[in-house]
Amino acid sequence: MDLLSLARTVKDRVEAPITDALAVAKVVTDPRTPLLLALSTVVVTPLYRAAFLASASGSGVLQCLAVRPCDLDSLVEYLEVPEDRERLRGWLDTGVRLGELDVREGCYRLRSTPARILAKTENDAVAAALEEIMRFHLPALLDAPRMLKEGRRFSLDDQDGTVIARSSLALQGMVREAIDRHLERSAPLRLLEIGCGTGAYVRHAARLNPRLTALAVDLQPEVALRAAANMAEWGLSDRVETCQGDLRTLELQPQFDLVTLHNNIYYFPEAERVEALARARSFLAPGGRLLLTSSCQGGGNAGLDVLNLWFEYADFGGPLPREDELVAQLEKAGFTDVRAARIVPTQPFRVFVATNGTNVQP
Repeated sequence: MDLLSLARTVKDRVEAPITDALAVAKVVTDPRTPLLLALSTVVVTPLYRAAFLASASGSGVLQCLAVRPCDLDSLVEYLEVPEDRERLRGWLDTGVRLGELDVREGCYRLRSTPARILAKTENDAVAAALEEIMRFHLPALLDAPRMLKEGRRFSLDDQDGTVIARSSLALQGMVREAIDRHLERSAPLRLLEIGCGTGAYVRHAARLNPRLTALAVDLQPEVALRAAANMAEWGLSDRVETCQGDLRTLELQPQFDLVTLHNNIYYFPEAERVEALARARSFLAPGGRLLLTSSCQGGGNAGLDVLNLWFEYADFGGPLPREDELVAQLEKAGFTDVRAARIVPTQPFRVFVATNGTNVQP
């Protein structure tokens, strides 16, 4: 190597770190860089983690890993995706980088506290609520302006009825308390539940009153089928009939002592609620009662605000009710002795009880 070449090599080696340092300084002093880093830390990464947890829970991966650590081949077999082995690995490794999973000796396992909590069977309703938020609520925030331009609305097919049915059980403590307060415990009782979901609340009522029989109805066929399977598993098929049906088209005699609607009045448009409630009343025997539970507008709950937004952008249903408006609608539907109450003073959840004083058809 001649002296000129040696000088050039030394110069390049000295200038390289200087150039790198200048580049770093240039990037760091760009005012967008700290903003991007802050956004990533405060917003983006938590959102990614929540999305991964919702997906891992909804697919059953969290529950599978809660039993034992699994290698890739075991998870491929569990998810039945033999043709997409490497793509599954990419998804799992992303979960590792996000801190929700860990991998040791080729086996994936749960790492984070949220992953371990959501994997527990008793927390299934909370896991489903997270999945509902990520799959249904976020699109309402993300797509609203585009939907307005396109004249597009959400439909019932944009929901997953089984996820919603599971998610609604996150409020089961309050719904059960409402049932505990208002269910007759000893006399024979014929119950009609509109929008039965998993059937959990019919099951709770049947436990409280061993002489209760019921008809459980849900609008979505797959949900009704799941509820019927649950009734068989719970040993209630001889006391509870389960079917798919729409309150607005049901043909039933006024034979029921109690009609219940839990967390679903907003699936009816506001303009149709009086008619729907009157129809529910027509199924009650004289003196029979309606028990309706629902979260209501007000109280500054961001989750309920976004749920309300979803229904504003849907082609069915309507906004969450306001307490005074729903009381007025029940009275207009022909109910008497209409009462509204809170279960928890600080929460927007309400219990509405009303009586069918006559047997007049709507």
